[in-house]
Amino acid sequence: MGRVAAGELTARQRADIDKAIRSAEQTCRFEFSVFRGIAQGSPADHARSLHAALVAPSHSVLILVDPTVRALEVVTGADVRRHLPDREVELAVMAMQSAFGEGDEVGGLKRGIAMLAEHAKPQQTLHAES
Repeated sequence: MGRVAAGELTARQRADIDKAIRSAEQTCRFEFSVFRGIAQGSPADHARSLHAALVAPSHSVLILVDPTVRALEVVTGADVRRHLPDREVELAVMAMQSAFGEGDEVGGLKRGIAMLAEHAKPQQTLHAES
């Protein structure tokens, strides 16, 4: 993964991420969470543990960023996976990694969250009258 700033986020940066989360939740009706901090043990295991502890894990997306070991993990619940294929998650991860590599952690998170939400959005079904 690219470089991620190790310091604390400013209040403005946290507010920007919160706004991106709210927008994503309105777009696709799934819940989003971001954990930015030091993972306990394996980042993947810690991300799965955090995801499992959410109120509605099957209906949730969790993004973990550990700047100390430059780790990025995305965990999706069973309901989310019906609408959000792994390939789309991989594309969002690549976009986040690219921004992180340019030193734009918040921009990367915002873009990744928006991409995940857009791809998780249920498709509109048109029904023809008989």
